Amino acid sequence: MKQIWKGLGAWEKAQCVLMAVLALIGVLLTAVRMWGMRFSGFLLLGAAALLALELWLGRWARRSKAGWWWRLAFRAAAGLALVPLVLIEGVVIAEGHRQIAQETPDAVIVLGAGVNGTAPSLSLKTRLDAALSYLEAYPDIPVVLTGGQGYGEEITEAACMYDYLTARDVEPERLILEEAASNTAENFEFSAPLLEAAGVRVATDTVAVVTNDFHIARSRLIAVKKGYGVTVGVGAPIPWPHLEVNYYLREAFAVVKSVLFD
Repeated sequence: MKQIWKGLGAWEKAQCVLMAVLALIGVLLTAVRMWGMRFSGFLLLGAAALLALELWLGRWARRSKAGWWWRLAFRAAAGLALVPLVLIEGVVIAEGHRQIAQETPDAVIVLGAGVNGTAPSLSLKTRLDAALSYLEAYPDIPVVLTGGQGYGEEITEAACMYDYLTARDVEPERLILEEAASNTAENFEFSAPLLEAAGVRVATDTVAVVTNDFHIARSRLIAVKKGYGVTVGVGAPIPWPHLEVNYYLREAFAVVKSVLFD
C-alpha cells in the first residue's frame, strides 16, 4: 500500500484523500437514519465512486491510448449529466425562494406529507403553518387537503391536516378532503374533480399550492402536466438547515423523474 501511495502524484493523492472523506461522510449519513440525510449520504458515496473511477482511468490513460479515449468518454458523459442537473437545481432553488405572488387565488391545495401516527411530521407541520397564514389572507376560497394513508400512519394525511387546521379555527366547511393520493402527481390528479365540483376551473383559474419550498418547482411542473392552468407556489421552509440542503439536492433528481414518468 505504501508503494502504491508513493507512486501517486500530488493531484492523485489529493483525489484519494477527497474520495476517502466523501466516502466516510457518506457512510455516516446513510447509516444514521435519525439525521434524515440518507440521500445526501448516497450522493456523497456516488461522488466518491466517480472520483475513484476518474483516478483509475487517469492512470490507464497514461499507459494506453484506449485508456485516454475511455477517460474522455467518461468525462463527456459526466458533463452531460452534471450540467442539466446543475441547471435544474438552480431552478428548484429559485422557485423555492421566490416571493409568493400577490395574485388572488380561486382555490388552495395543501399537499400532504408524512404523518407520525396521527400527528403531522415536521414537513407536514411546516406546510400547515404556512397554509394557516395564507388562508387568513384569503378567507373565502375553497381548500383541498390531499393525501392518503401510508405506512406508519394511523389516519390519512388529509384527515391529519383537517384536524390540525380546524383546531386552529379554520372553518371546516372550507376544507375538502382528498384521501386517496399516494404521490404528488395523484395529489393534483385526484384534487382536480373536487375543485371542479366546488366551482373552480383548474384549467383557467388560479390555484395556490402549499408545500415545502424545495418542492415548489416540481409541484408546479406536475400541476401543468395534470392540466392546471395558473398555479401560485406557497413555500414552507424546513427549520433545520441540514435537512433543507438534503431535500434541495434530492429534488433535482426528483424533477428528472417527474418529467419522465409523472
